[in-house]
Parts: sequence; structure tokens; C-alpha cells
Amino acid sequence: MAYWLIVAILAYLFFGLSSLGDKLVLAGKPKPNSYTFYIGVLSLFVVLFIPFTKLDFPNATTFIWIALDAAVHVVGIYTMFVALERFDVSKVIATIGATQPIFIFALTWLFWGPQLMPGIDILAFVLLFIGSIVISIEKNLEITGDYLKITIFSSIMFSLDYIFSKLVFLNQAFLPGIIWIRLFVFLFVLVFLIKKNSRKEIFSRQMISNRKTQAIFIYAQASGGVANLLQSFAIYLAPIVFLATVNSMRGIQYVFLFIITIFISLFFPKLLKEELSVKIIIQKIISIILIAIGLAVLVVY
Repeated sequence: MAYWLIVAILAYLFFGLSSLGDKLVLAGKPKPNSYTFYIGVLSLFVVLFIPFTKLDFPNATTFIWIALDAAVHVVGIYTMFVALERFDVSKVIATIGATQPIFIFALTWLFWGPQLMPGIDILAFVLLFIGSIVISIEKNLEITGDYLKITIFSSIMFSLDYIFSKLVFLNQAFLPGIIWIRLFVFLFVLVFLIKKNSRKEIFSRQMISNRKTQAIFIYAQASGGVANLLQSFAIYLAPIVFLATVNSMRGIQYVFLFIITIFISLFFPKLLKEELSVKIIIQKIISIILIAIGLAVLVVY
């Protein structure tokens, strides 16, 4: 089995844990400025890896890719939270997740030219992609112009994040590359401190004093931080032709989230109660089968 595949699966396990935290803390409307700022600040924890690697200053070209990657990462997070503030959480995440593999596939061809993939790997990609869409699809999805603009734009930013980070990793070892990227993410989120209204939102008493929300937020972002680190490592390890496949495995995140949510609903209903119908269960089972077959194809072949 390819190492990038194992790392990607672990990444989506932690993304599932992070999504659970987001599901709890985002019961109300998120504040885009605050959430983006604090996620960026938490990126600074990568400095803990500095003693374990040689942090060389990147060349000019790599420096540009690092800055661009950090910029699209921050913009992607911010626009996602803007969408979450205005529209339903599950629908926004599903739309962004479903469209990313398409954009990554197109951008891969744009930056590196046509990528030849064996037919069996194309089958795996298609199964994973369809499984991810099926498991994340929501009923009564209202598609408006504003909804499409913000979610598709956010998806494109996250897709560019994949491409730019791969360009960084082609010129830098993993740890130095991720450290430089996250340092720039931290620098870019400082922009949110410029405007008075933004500073007021970030340092509001409500944001700081709500200990329950704060604890869940820290848990979610810690899990998300591990997930992003593992996902970046998967991008570093995966051949260019498999970048879209790494992202199409996002359905695994929803599988983990579904299993964890069911467990909590059964044994800790006061914490989270998920209402499930026969239709939803059948939908999840079909998607899990598709994802399992897609992974099996990647593993065996």
C-alpha cells in the first residue's frame, strides 16, 4: 500500500473528529473574522518542529509559492466561514467538498499538463468521488447565486491550496515547507487586526469568556491541525497524478463522522442527538460501500 494512502486515511479520521467539534461549536452562527484569526494564530504551533529540522531560507520562486499558498489558505477559510454564517453548515461543507476534486484535477492539468493515470486508478477515483458526494448530499438544497458564488470561490481557494503546497514540497523538504507555509498563514491573519470592528469581534468578551465553546473550539482546531498536517504530508508523498484522488477520499471523513456521531447519539444523547431516518441510513451505507470499494481498488492494485 502507498504510504500517502495511509497518511490520507489518518488525515480524514482527524478531520472527522474536527468536524464533530465544529458541529457542536457551530450550532450558532460563526464569526468569520474571529474564527479565521484564531485558526491562523494556532498555525504558529508549527514552530515546535523547528528543532527537528534545518530551516533553510527558500529560494525566490519557492518563496512566492509559499506566500501564495498561505494567502489562498486564509482566504479559503475566511470565505468558508462567511458561507457558514449565511447558509446551513452541512450543505456548505458538502458543496465545497464535492467540487474540490474537480478543481484539483483541472488545476493539476493546468500546472503540470495532462497526467496519465492507469484505468484502475481512475475507477478508484470515480468510486471515491461518487461515494463522497452521496454521503454528503443533503435534502432540500437551495441553490442560489450568492450560495454558489461564495462556496465555489472557497472551493477554488482550497483547491489552489493543494496545488501551491505541492509546488512548495517539490522544492522543499516536508517540515521546512510546512513551517514556512504556516508562519505565513499566521502573518496574513494579522490583517484582521487592522479594522476596529474586526478587532472588536476577535477580542469580544463573548468569544473569550464562553469556556465551553472555547474548549470545543480548541479541541476541534487541535484535531484539525493534526488533520491538516497529515493531509499536507499526504500531498507531499503523493505523485502529482494522485492529488485529486487524495482529495476525493474526503468521503472517509464523513464515514468517520457518521460512525462517531451515531456512537455519541446512542451513549451520550445529551451531548449530541442525531435524528436518522431509514432513507438517510441507506444513503450512508451505499456511500460507505462505494468508498470501501474505491479504497480496496487503490490498496490491491
